[in-house]
Amino acid sequence: MINFERYTLDNGLVVLMNMDKTTPLVAFNIMYNVGSKNEEESKTGLAHLFEHLMFSGTKLVPDFDSRTQIVGGENNAFTNADITSFYITLPAQNIETAFWLESDRMVNLVLSEEKFENEKRVVIEEFKETSINVPYGDMWHHLAELSYTKHPYKWPTIGKKIEHIQNFTLDDIFKYYNDYYHPQNAIISISGNFDKENAIALAEKWFGRITKNGKSDFLFPKEPKQLEPKTTIIKDNVPANAIYMAFHMNGRSDENYYSQDLISDILGRGRSSRLYHNLVKEQEIFTDLYAYVTGNIDPGLLIVGGNFSDKTDQKLAVESIQKELDSMKSELVDKYELKKQINKIENQMAFSEIGILNKAINLAQYELLGDANLINKQEELYEEVTPEDILRESNEILQENNCSKVLYLKD
Repeated sequence: MINFERYTLDNGLVVLMNMDKTTPLVAFNIMYNVGSKNEEESKTGLAHLFEHLMFSGTKLVPDFDSRTQIVGGENNAFTNADITSFYITLPAQNIETAFWLESDRMVNLVLSEEKFENEKRVVIEEFKETSINVPYGDMWHHLAELSYTKHPYKWPTIGKKIEHIQNFTLDDIFKYYNDYYHPQNAIISISGNFDKENAIALAEKWFGRITKNGKSDFLFPKEPKQLEPKTTIIKDNVPANAIYMAFHMNGRSDENYYSQDLISDILGRGRSSRLYHNLVKEQEIFTDLYAYVTGNIDPGLLIVGGNFSDKTDQKLAVESIQKELDSMKSELVDKYELKKQINKIENQMAFSEIGILNKAINLAQYELLGDANLINKQEELYEEVTPEDILRESNEILQENNCSKVLYLKD
């Protein structure tokens, strides 16, 4: 159970507070309701690039990192398809510094042509290192584009093409900054050793006077139902043949999400999962095999992926996985097997409640889903899943027509 209190400023900024007197630290997180799904298809990678640019400095604070370090703090950020989050962990007595720094760069970011071009080069190098110069690095480019036809999840957060990053202008950047980086589109979450009334006073002092407005209500195209299987085969200089299968599933707020998440765990979470035990350990068809869900806010994907040996042809690889999927659709899962996976999830959630930074980020994420208190209902929602739910949802999503496959074959 994570106890917290919510406070909303007049300008719409939500502040979530989890007091933890067992630590000398405070984790301060500010999450913006913007990610790569807010981009145009002709201008992808902007959300991730802008995350970098948020560290460019302001007139008052030209070097964000050094100012954080002076007060004994550490900071970082991350971007995905749905959100962009910035966080600082620092000694509790220096909590005001976090309020000051984040409020300052919400409105006073300085973006010179020199810093802008430098960060573009950094992000382009990251694109090359993660998506071009490593085996399977472009997998998500292929699989997302194959799986989605309408929804902006069809490109990865790093961007669809390097040319998109190269072609961004400062006008693009300032428009993005003004559209999405404002109080109504942000959530502050704090966990650690602080006084609630002082935190509220600091929020009013540093953020309450910000009148900046922008976009806050978003509509994204609904992805149509996939009606036929899709396959892309890539022959490349890869170390091993590989297969990636994507099945459309429900979004994070849907009541059936929990059953579908457990389906992925039963199939491919850990060495005792069905796919790993049967196809890696027992039959030795694959050298590695796993499953997971993307966990997106909008309807996402259940992914099955792994490597298969040279002695295994692609037909056998696909058919062996399909056999395991068919078993999920034809037989009730054993109650013990289901409970084992639920226990793993509960242990993971319990572990995530130990660290103040995890608590701060998780609170903001659930608030973005509609209510931060959802964080305290997760165990109950997973516990309510039955073998019948697993069977029903397996038949709903593990259909051949609902599947997109990318295969890498050694050239």
